Amino acid sequence: ALEEVKLPAGKVMVIAVGKAAYTMAKTCEDTIGSLIHKGLIITKYGHVRSALPHFECIEAGHPIPDENSYRASERAIAITRDLSQNDLVLFLISGGASALFEKPLIPEEKMAALTEDLLRSGADITEMNTVRKHLSSVKGGRFAQLCAPAHVHSIILSDVLGNDPSAIGSGPTYPDQSTSEEAVAILEKYGIRPDGDTLAMLLHETPKTLQNVTFKIIGDVTILCNAAQEAAASLGYGTIVLTDCLNCEAKDAGSFFSSIAKTYAGSRKSLAVIAGGETVVHVTGSGKGGRNQEMALSCAEGISGLSDVCFFSVGSDGTDGPTDAAGGIVDGQTKEKLEKEGFRIHEVLKDNDAYHALFAVQGLIVTGATGTNVNDLSVLLIKR
Repeated sequence: ALEEVKLPAGKVMVIAVGKAAYTMAKTCEDTIGSLIHKGLIITKYGHVRSALPHFECIEAGHPIPDENSYRASERAIAITRDLSQNDLVLFLISGGASALFEKPLIPEEKMAALTEDLLRSGADITEMNTVRKHLSSVKGGRFAQLCAPAHVHSIILSDVLGNDPSAIGSGPTYPDQSTSEEAVAILEKYGIRPDGDTLAMLLHETPKTLQNVTFKIIGDVTILCNAAQEAAASLGYGTIVLTDCLNCEAKDAGSFFSSIAKTYAGSRKSLAVIAGGETVVHVTGSGKGGRNQEMALSCAEGISGLSDVCFFSVGSDGTDGPTDAAGGIVDGQTKEKLEKEGFRIHEVLKDNDAYHALFAVQGLIVTGATGTNVNDLSVLLIKR
């Protein structure tokens, strides 16, 4: 992607934001490091691996913005201020940017509370971004406005189904297609009632056109599914890619995969059934877990007793919810093992406590930060 960028006569500024920010910035450093005037990495805690010569690194909060998120965003604004039309801002963006790159138009504590309400409500990523960018000074194309008249070229790893550039990271450098009315309607849908000041800010419309931006998407969940399919085929599995846009309740997705397992349990050939996307969880309890762990646990209920059947689901970034696990893995014996440990799957799911249940039966997948973020991958394996 960097080979396609026309470097300017003036300064080159590089801002990398998201869970894959360090990996993307390092590639930039290795490729055009000597040409970088100033660089900034804004990523999740624990995701910076080592110092890079031309980059300042700030780790910040995710999925809830924190003081470092706000400080980092202010720093990004500062180093791209007063640029000329001869300058270039390379904006490297990946999943997680919506929380990591933020300078709210309302008090920070109100923004944090609203984000928490949206997370707990089960709002999908597009809905969350629609609200957040209407309350932000950097989202919804507003960061590109701040960089003008410099040209902004965004290189994007997409974690949004359908790859809408205005939704990825809440579109800091892309014209916003959503409206203030839609943002208000989303809050009404989930029963979230903003105060008068927040409502007033929501009604400040985002830019609908930008003359100083270009972009390129270099990775998404489709590529992830294709890679999984190739890996499974190399191990002797027949493969089916069900979808690369899975978007439903995590528990329902897990149950659906278990139904597929029952249908193909008598297959004479090994089979890998693959899906990519991003499910949602409507929080009803006070436990610990994530959508991929809930999906795996729900699947365990349905595949109980089946032999040579395995299901796993993981976040491509190595993080599933507010846990240190990427996801969960289960088989036909998982339910029995859980019951011996005192866990009942329906009770665990009701309390959203999949993490502790899977931990008890060695069903967590822990990878650490992977350096990328292109949604989730779910795979059902039937071995023959």
